[in-house]
Order: sequence, then structure tokens, then C-alpha cells
Amino acid sequence: MPELLLDVKGLETTFKTPDGIVHAVNGVSFGLKEGETLGVVGESGCGKSVTMLSVLGLIPSPPGKIKSGTAHFFGRDLLKMTTAEIRQIRGAQIGMVFQDPMTSLNPVLTIGRQLEEPLVVHLGMTRAQATIRAAELLAMVGIPNAKDRLSDYPHQFSGGMRQRVMIAMALACSPQVLIADEPTTALDVTIQAQITDLVKRLRSELGMAIIWITHDLGVVAGLAQRVIVMYGGFIIEESTVNDLYANPTHPYTIGLLGSLPRVDASGHETLTSIEGSPPLLYEKPTRCPFAPRCKWAMERCWKENPTLETIAPDHRVACWVDVKTGRAR
Repeated sequence: MPELLLDVKGLETTFKTPDGIVHAVNGVSFGLKEGETLGVVGESGCGKSVTMLSVLGLIPSPPGKIKSGTAHFFGRDLLKMTTAEIRQIRGAQIGMVFQDPMTSLNPVLTIGRQLEEPLVVHLGMTRAQATIRAAELLAMVGIPNAKDRLSDYPHQFSGGMRQRVMIAMALACSPQVLIADEPTTALDVTIQAQITDLVKRLRSELGMAIIWITHDLGVVAGLAQRVIVMYGGFIIEESTVNDLYANPTHPYTIGLLGSLPRVDASGHETLTSIEGSPPLLYEKPTRCPFAPRCKWAMERCWKENPTLETIAPDHRVACWVDVKTGRAR
């Protein structure tokens, strides 16, 4: 097995709110191999973004707090680093594309100024060198007349172009890892496809590893090699992409795939929905967090939270029930 580029173990993150402590991430463990694309899927509030923001030291404290866990990157624990140390990692070695391109760019600074900053800070370029490189980066992500656009402000760019700028910023220092937090959510489907194709091309050209956070399993199918499915702050299934689609094993994953339109569907198949609502995480679950919404739930599911168990090569699931037979696993 290749050595892991990023190795996260037992990550727990909480938030203090007026209504109580929210247990947003509950003992998450995963690894990222060099050059791999890892998809992280699940509905809103399941802990996808908080997990990655925790790894990068971007959780505001207070109200957020990383209670436990490790995140080793090139042998160093990111969670134990000082603010100054983690700043040297962010942008330079781990780039991040945030969820909303409309609000992630500073509206009062030119695109060129924002692109040049990481080049000056992390690579020690002069302002003139950074300007030349910034134009190259804009051209790389498909912005026409790149040199002339450096003096423009974010409001002069469309949503899709702003997201391209965010990707250029994340790639400015040639990071080993790119974390993309739902980068196509606010964009129409045509622009979504363009951004996805752009990331694929850049991945093959630059050889970087990618963590792609999304709630859209359709995007993951064409982009990732491996997928982790999150629910209620836990990883409930982990598999290669092909095996996940061919052999979904957790009831929640089955529900997600059932709600996805398929071009290979025969006849007029009805899309399914998952009944109920996501869990309120004011208490850390001691039972399966999906039990109230699960048609396969049995007595043990209400008493004990299952751990991730290997059921096939490169396929792990946290479920007490074998959904194919309906019997206890």
C-alpha cells in the first residue's frame, strides 16, 4: 500500500452554541494517497467541510474546538502546529477552494493583487515576478485575456470565472494536496461540467492529490477514485468509486444513490427519497445515527453505534445489518 500523503485519525470537533455543544465530527479517520482523488459525500451538516477545515486549522475558536485526533502530513501533525506553522502549510503545500466563489474573494482588491499575495508570501517572488506568474495562472485555468484581467475586480467576473480564479489561487504555489469544498454548488450545470473538466486536466498535468467535498454523487463518479460517505459526523462507508456504485452497502448510501437520476435506468424508474431528517448532534450518538431513518434498523442499531468494518478489499462499512439479506451482519 502506498504511503499516505495525509493521514487523519480519530478527529473530533465540537462547537459551543447557546443550545448546547454540537458534536460536528466524531472520530473521523481517513487517508489520502499521493496523486489520488478522494470524494467526500453526504448531506449538508454531516461534517464534510468541518472535517477539512479542522485539518487546516480554519475552525474559529471559540466557538469551535478540536477535541482529539491527529492529522499527519509529511510526518508532521497539522493539529499540533502553531498558527504561524500552519500558515506555512496552507496555500503552499495544501491549497483549498472554498464553497462560495461569490464571497471568497475580497471585493475591494483586484484579482491580480489577490493572486500575487501567496506567490510573494510563500515563494518569495518580487511583485513583478508575481504579476507575470499570476497572468500565467489565470491563463492556465481558462480565463481569456489573462494579463488584462489582473486589474479587474471580482464583481467584473461571472460566477464560473470567479471559481476559476479561486482554483488558480489554490494552485499558485503548486501544492501537493488540493481540497475543493463543494466548488460547483453555486454554479449552473454547464459551468459545473467545465470546472470539473478543468480540475481533471490540472490533476493530470500537476500530479496533485485532491479531496473533493460534495453532496453530488454524480460529480464524484467521474472524478474520484475513492469515496467516503459521511453521516452525523461519522464515516459510514468507504470504498472505491466503482464498488460503491455497483455494491452500496450502507442503507444511507443506498438512499443517496436511489435519489440520483441515472442515464442507464430502464423504464420509468421513480427516484427515491430518504424519509426523516438529519440528526441533531447536541449529544454524541451512542447508537447508529441513521437508525431513526433506516428501514433495516434492528434492536442492536438503537443500542450500539457500529464501527467501520472491512467487508471486501478496499470496502468498509459501519452497519450492523447485511442489507442484501436483512439479517444481522
